[in-house]
Amino acid sequence: MALNKLKKLFSDGDEDENLNGTEDDFYAVSEDEALKEADKTGNKMILMEPRAYSESQQIADHLKNRNSVVVNLKRVTSAQAKRIIDFLSGCVYSIGGKMQKIGVGIYLCTPKNVNIQGKISDDSEKSKDSEESEIEW
Repeated sequence: MALNKLKKLFSDGDEDENLNGTEDDFYAVSEDEALKEADKTGNKMILMEPRAYSESQQIADHLKNRNSVVVNLKRVTSAQAKRIIDFLSGCVYSIGGKMQKIGVGIYLCTPKNVNIQGKISDDSEKSKDSEESEIEW
């Protein structure tokens, strides 16, 4: 009897309702509903390919809205790419986020609410490691 009272005390009353649903019902969300929810919570992954430094402010706005941004800098000059990276580094720092290089000229910028796991190694790091291992032979 005491066990039943404890169960009632700690249950939310919707236990039967939660158990009757299926996994398919849980994931059966339309694309429009998912996009609306992402707009509210800031759970988007934005892909940006700036063609000028002036587009870096738009990237910063996405970060301020708590969206992750993948920035491909292959369409700008190296001088513009450096300026964009400097600007975004400051933006990411100010919001407590992170920036990680994921390829040649490609960076992942994330706000504080996103955790990044793992690391992508650079081809130049691989060649250095292989050269060092050949030297040690």
